[in-house]
This record gives sequence, C-alpha cells and structure tokens, in this order.
Amino acid sequence: MAEAIEKPLSKAIAERRATPSFDGSQMPPEDLKKIIQAGLLAPSGYNLQPWRFVVVRSAEQRKRLRAASYNQAKVEEASVIIVACGDADGWRNGDLEEMLRLGKEGGMPENYAEQAKTTIPAYLSNHPNLPMWLNRHVMIAFTTMMLMAEVLGYDTAPMEGFEEEKVRESLRLPLSYSVVALLAIGHSKGPDKFSSGRFSMARTVWAEEYGKPLKF
Repeated sequence: MAEAIEKPLSKAIAERRATPSFDGSQMPPEDLKKIIQAGLLAPSGYNLQPWRFVVVRSAEQRKRLRAASYNQAKVEEASVIIVACGDADGWRNGDLEEMLRLGKEGGMPENYAEQAKTTIPAYLSNHPNLPMWLNRHVMIAFTTMMLMAEVLGYDTAPMEGFEEEKVRESLRLPLSYSVVALLAIGHSKGPDKFSSGRFSMARTVWAEEYGKPLKF
C-alpha cells in the first residue's frame, strides 16, 4: 500500500478550518502516533515539557466527555479527542531529573545541569502565574499536533468549550493537572466551515515599535 502524500505545511496552515462535524471514521494507529509524536517534539521553557495528553477513543468515554463539553456532538463524532493538560507538579515529580538526563546525553554541559537543579525549582516554585506558564507551553505542543493532523489529511477542531471540573472527573485527572484545551481530529462530514478571514498585517503587525507599519 502506497504511503499517503502529506500536505505541505504552508497549505495546511492556509486551508485549516475548525471542523463543525465529523464522519466518525476510525484513524489508523500509525497516524495517531505521528500526530502525538509531533506534539512531543515541540519546544518548551527549560525543555521541561509540562504537557500531558489524554487520548480519548472509546464510545463510552467520549459520551462522558461530551457531557462535560456542553453536549458538543463533535466529541463523539471525531475519530479521536486529545485532551491537552498542563502538569503543575511535573518538575517536582521527576521531569526535571529526566530533562537533565536527556540533556546530558545530548551534550548538556555539567555546569549548566548543576545550575539548573537550583535555578529551575526556584523559578517555578515562586512563579507569579504558573497556570499561564503551563498554558503557553501546552498550546505550543497542542498546535503542533493540530498542524500535523492537517498535514496528514485530517480535519481538526480545537475546543475550549468545556467544564474543567467535569472533564477532570470524567478522565480521573490528578489535582496538579489543569485542562487547557481539547483537540478533535477526524474527517469532516458535510461542507467545510465558511472562511471567516484573517486580519491584515497592517492591523496586527508593527515594525520595531507600536504603530510603525512593517514594510518588506
């Protein structure tokens, strides 16, 4: 069987739409693995990788998740739902040590590693807004997975419409986990969502300081 041709990233970005409805078809395990691995390759502060992902595929679990997501049908229609979370205690529970181990294998200088053992805990234990820090990094990985799914020919719907405590309960999440977003992936059913357009550079991008237009 010939390997499917991947869509160019530039095309995937330009054509992506939030899919309102999915056809319920199954996703081959190898595609799901590619999508997840893409997210795990995303960058993060100190390379601490504070994201955690719960992959939801079973019918009964998706039914529970739908009830926690304002009854949105796409939760049950999609091939898979990836629930993206941030772990506030990961660095306390072995992530820091594992990051340093992998870093040393990749050439991290010993003096950097020794310094990181004290500076990183000091920074995170006194962070003024740790939930925001977690969200930033989780969303980088989340977006990377979404774009990889689009490159592989799937349709996606990033979802922020859910009740966090109900999602936490249905997935039995640890207390240190915050639910950041849900990613529905599959093949669309019916026509694509209309193109809602994007603001121009003149409206949103400045050169050097606020108010100066960017010129090429």
